Amino acid sequence: MAKRTLYRGGALFDGARLLPEAGLLLDDAGRVLALGNGAFEAEADASVELGGDILCPGFVDLQVNGGGGVMFNDAPTVETLATIAEAHIGLGTAAILPTLITDTAEQTRAAIAAAVAAVEAGVPGIAGLHLEGPHLSVARKGAHSAGLIRPMEEADLAALLAAAEALPALMITVAPENTTPEQVRALAQAGAIVSLGHTDADYDTAMAYQQAGAACVTHLFNAMSQLGNRAPGVVGAALDNGGLAAGLIADGIHVHRAAIRAAWGAKQGPAPIFLVTDAMAPAGTDQRSFTLNGREIRREGGRLTLADGTLAGADLDLVTALGVLHREVGVPLEDALRAATSAPADVAGLSHLGRVQVGERAPLLRIAGDLSGCGWVVRP
Repeated sequence: MAKRTLYRGGALFDGARLLPEAGLLLDDAGRVLALGNGAFEAEADASVELGGDILCPGFVDLQVNGGGGVMFNDAPTVETLATIAEAHIGLGTAAILPTLITDTAEQTRAAIAAAVAAVEAGVPGIAGLHLEGPHLSVARKGAHSAGLIRPMEEADLAALLAAAEALPALMITVAPENTTPEQVRALAQAGAIVSLGHTDADYDTAMAYQQAGAACVTHLFNAMSQLGNRAPGVVGAALDNGGLAAGLIADGIHVHRAAIRAAWGAKQGPAPIFLVTDAMAPAGTDQRSFTLNGREIRREGGRLTLADGTLAGADLDLVTALGVLHREVGVPLEDALRAATSAPADVAGLSHLGRVQVGERAPLLRIAGDLSGCGWVVRP
């Protein structure tokens, strides 16, 4: 007979609500038998006291460039994806969109093939693919290689449409400078999540591209036109347009805490702000440097930078981002937890992730009450 374990003495976040002092009854396969404020002791064979810790669905991260000492760009293979995903599982993330940074057409095709093969093989943690470029703006390239940025051509669009059909989730970061509204519309209609990023587009252009099918902006505030009093830019469009979700790197380095607080209060409509790590090769390791497109990136003081000081991804995990968002910015804990779980899952069309539901087995985290760390109760 299956053993039933009751977790009690803490809070439970089910993907929508934070339930204080809730109980959760699991069988030994990790399937949820009951949850809430009921008295489940009679049904349990054993119990675990949480001591004020929080039970939460595994995190969902839609922007992960590397981990475990490797970059997806360096070797876009199933083996690389397995290494990256395992590193992030170790940090509490149940599902990722591995992210290819601007590269050649050949590397992009290889990345698509690897992601499709990983999903078909059931590699734990791989939920699809994020292509961040190469159809960006050189003016807002950040750490992307200017020599690899280019317009989207017919062959590119055909490859992306095929990838959108083959993958459970395909996110594509593009700039209006190097894509057309018709291309965005075709991608959105095929099921891709089109995200505006690395762009100097103005407010009106960003709004027009949302009407064409863009549903998101990539790492809000970073590598995009800023919010000005007469020129609201992409930042202003993201906050004003209820149809544009926004990824956010909440490390206190990429975006000032006051800017996060202002954006959180200003965001309009149902499309959420959600957390991403923009993690690179050092995630889950003590690695001090690595290369991207032949350029050294250094890890120091919580930053990843090129030699000239340009930020190149983030040295961040989602439980740390939760702490910044809740403790330092002041976002309510329920909202912060949603931004790391069900909100990104919904943006990517992966609504089976980021939730705890009766009758289902779901990756389940135990997060320290002070948000200082986490560990698995039910591993992915």
